[in-house]
Amino acid sequence: MTTENLSRVHTLIFDLDGTLIDSQLDLILSVKAMLGEMGRPALPDEVISGYIGHGAPRLVSRALGENASAEELGRALEFFLAYYEEHKLDNTRPYPGVVATLGMLHPFAKAVLTNKPERISVRILDALGLSKYFRAVYGGNSFPTKKPDPYGTRQILRELNAAPGEVLFIGDSDVDVQTARNAGTLAAIVNYGFGVYDRSSNPADVALDEFQDLLAILLKARPSPSRK
Repeated sequence: MTTENLSRVHTLIFDLDGTLIDSQLDLILSVKAMLGEMGRPALPDEVISGYIGHGAPRLVSRALGENASAEELGRALEFFLAYYEEHKLDNTRPYPGVVATLGMLHPFAKAVLTNKPERISVRILDALGLSKYFRAVYGGNSFPTKKPDPYGTRQILRELNAAPGEVLFIGDSDVDVQTARNAGTLAAIVNYGFGVYDRSSNPADVALDEFQDLLAILLKARPSPSRK
């Protein structure tokens, strides 16, 4: 896309896992602990990683398999959330360039919309020193529906007084691009994340090899003082 398409952008909505933070290992280890607790065989890391992105209930459900009962799903989800709460920062860190770049994006209103539970998301952002950069943080249990449903994005747009064409949604997966499309915003995909992403099915408007590329792209698109 041309920079003209981004020239109106003044609001940024970020996915969390795989976009701002590398939480893959802690999520995988938490799923493995849950499977062990439930007496289920272990799954390869790459299989578990492919289940991430749709929220904890679906992650647990897919890891357990189709034959799990409602009682087993409930018990497994409770264990997973408790275990992950305790181990959520064992290995999780911001991706390179995230902290410095967020600090330089102060002209833009920023929010986080993730399918991870809100309380855990806020605690991770707090612990990593990232919360101060965002005017709003919402999780998969903040609204009646999760991404890719546009409900949460539209709520953020109202809260931050932004029209869809003034918003760039940044994520690492098909879910994030679909969310942007469903809400009518622009979409950016990061190429370093661990979310499942099919370029041909869900092409983004912008691709970022590194997080700091976002700053250069947005600043290039902003009208210069000489442009009237």
